[in-house]
Amino acid sequence: MKLSVLDQAPISRGDTPEQTLANSLELAQWTEKWGYTRYWVAEHHNTNGLASSSPEILMTRLASVTNRIRIGSGGILLPQYSPYKIAENAKTMAAFFPDRIDLGVGRSPGGSALTRSALTDNQNKSLQEFPRQLADLHGFLNNSLPREHPFRLVKAGPRIENIPPLWVLGLSERGAKNAAELGLNFVFGHFINPDHGQEALQAYYDAYQPATTGARPQSIVCIFVVCAETEQEAEELALTQDKWLLNVGKGADTKVPSAAEVRNKTFSAEELNQIKHNRRRCLIGTPDAIEQQLRRLQEVYQTDEFMVITNIHDFEAKKKSYQLLAKQLL
Repeated sequence: MKLSVLDQAPISRGDTPEQTLANSLELAQWTEKWGYTRYWVAEHHNTNGLASSSPEILMTRLASVTNRIRIGSGGILLPQYSPYKIAENAKTMAAFFPDRIDLGVGRSPGGSALTRSALTDNQNKSLQEFPRQLADLHGFLNNSLPREHPFRLVKAGPRIENIPPLWVLGLSERGAKNAAELGLNFVFGHFINPDHGQEALQAYYDAYQPATTGARPQSIVCIFVVCAETEQEAEELALTQDKWLLNVGKGADTKVPSAAEVRNKTFSAEELNQIKHNRRRCLIGTPDAIEQQLRRLQEVYQTDEFMVITNIHDFEAKKKSYQLLAKQLL
């Protein structure tokens, strides 16, 4: 089993954005040391609690302070941008850091309607264009646009030989098929919504069309994990993530609350039900317990790689969670 990291650069209550981004650099170095395969960063806008709003810049900085771990985006919001410009950014990063850059893209609108309008400079860009944009991005990366394409003569530079692999993030069979039909890699967001995950992965494997000779389907499943030496400690740490998820769901303050703040909180019956529902997106427990659950999910999803996201308040406990998981599985 391979393990990787997804980092949304969540800002813990009491920390500054600057400290949070410094923590991302430290966490990338830490997880590289413990044998993780990839370190990907998300893209979020118009929120006070997530510092990863420019994944390309963060990726370049992360790659500069690490040596082996693959650095990627999870993911760039393709519907808001030009496929051509995304291709050039990715190829530039790959020229600086050969064979270490992953390009993950998603269909998410990136926030509210107003936020999306700001991202697109008030241009009306339909999410329904995602399959076409994905095909264009793949074509610009590989210089393989069809002859009849209006931009066939436009080349994405720099013209490097080792092209960064393209990964498609999705939550449904539709997203899985978008990846499969172009022979691309697929990431399922169990941490967002685990429903229909098995169907999505199976659709991906069934519809996969290799883009080159010998290519095979590659998948990752991304999931929340909180790992600690005891079940009680894991549960206590996870409560800060539980409260954070509640706040995100309500569109409220998205900074990760402290343990003291959560302990003093009385949850309503509705909130407790929502926490229980959100726990389907998470694995929480000791290293042995987490391994058993991941092995079961591995059979369900038929994947050999899990991407772990841990949005708890205590940064040192977060590092320890990744460490315990690596010692158990890597």
